[in-house]
Amino acid sequence: MIRGLVLGKFLPPHTGHLHLIREARQKCDLLTVVVGTLKSEPIEGQLRFRWMKELCQGCRVVHLTDENPQYPEEHPEFWNIWKSSLRRMHPEPVDLLFSSELYGDRLASELGAEHRCIDLQRQAVPISGTEIRHRPLRNYRFIPEIVRPYFHKKIVITGAESTGKTTTARHLANRLNTVWAHEYAREYLDCMGRYVEEQDIAKIARGQIALEDRMRNAANRAYICDTDLMATIIYSQHYFGGCPDFVATELQKRVGDFYVFMDVDIPWVDDPQRDAPHLRREFRARFLDILHEHRASYAIAGGAFRHRLQNAYEIVTDYLKQF
Repeated sequence: MIRGLVLGKFLPPHTGHLHLIREARQKCDLLTVVVGTLKSEPIEGQLRFRWMKELCQGCRVVHLTDENPQYPEEHPEFWNIWKSSLRRMHPEPVDLLFSSELYGDRLASELGAEHRCIDLQRQAVPISGTEIRHRPLRNYRFIPEIVRPYFHKKIVITGAESTGKTTTARHLANRLNTVWAHEYAREYLDCMGRYVEEQDIAKIARGQIALEDRMRNAANRAYICDTDLMATIIYSQHYFGGCPDFVATELQKRVGDFYVFMDVDIPWVDDPQRDAPHLRREFRARFLDILHEHRASYAIAGGAFRHRLQNAYEIVTDYLKQF
């Protein structure tokens, strides 16, 4: 039996890694993929390990969490440290070490294996993990489908009542060829056929969270949210003087990547779920306060309705260009 080994950070996994692994599998009977991660790295190690287990069906995938030095100059025992770690991950003899890196020759020698270098010049798949981390949307085609949601940008349309949030969210999703999460509170209360009650807040928040998560997984580069938990907190405080603690905790984890704040400079439109036309300026201030409290990135879209739709589109596309 020919045993092969691939070692990588997979930060994140990309099609270059998959090319390496496909080539390696053709040249050995059993391929072990070692996912080496450090606590300080920008993408959580356990997540990368789960991705690779899903992507490397038919391989043995193991997770190396040793806080090893990353370069020979960092420690005089660099090669011995790595040899010890890899032998623990792969106790059987290694016949072939596969990599796309120059260090592969030395590492293979330490393991008593032969080095097979694949696509060193990145000609077959011209991408690196660093490029993807810096510009994930520009390099979207190199990101495996299960990894893409990690990089999807959450764009939230926010602001006081009757400022065109829903129409704008739908419009942006259509123009960006992606999905949008509607305001779950409206769906919930329309179904109940009444105004909001205090016991509804937790259900509304959980429904909004679940809806956003589904849209994130279904998105194309970005997903649009017609409001988010910031609105849940603001309106719960307004109507009931407080909000369940878990809502603020969840918001901390899922603040939008970017917010389009819809200004109040268009006429009020009556709606069965709206009851505060006289408080639009007050709510405008509350929304801006919570955006600042969470240090959220945002821009304001205002003016006549047709103009603000185009304004919102230009704001979002300008934001996304940097990725």
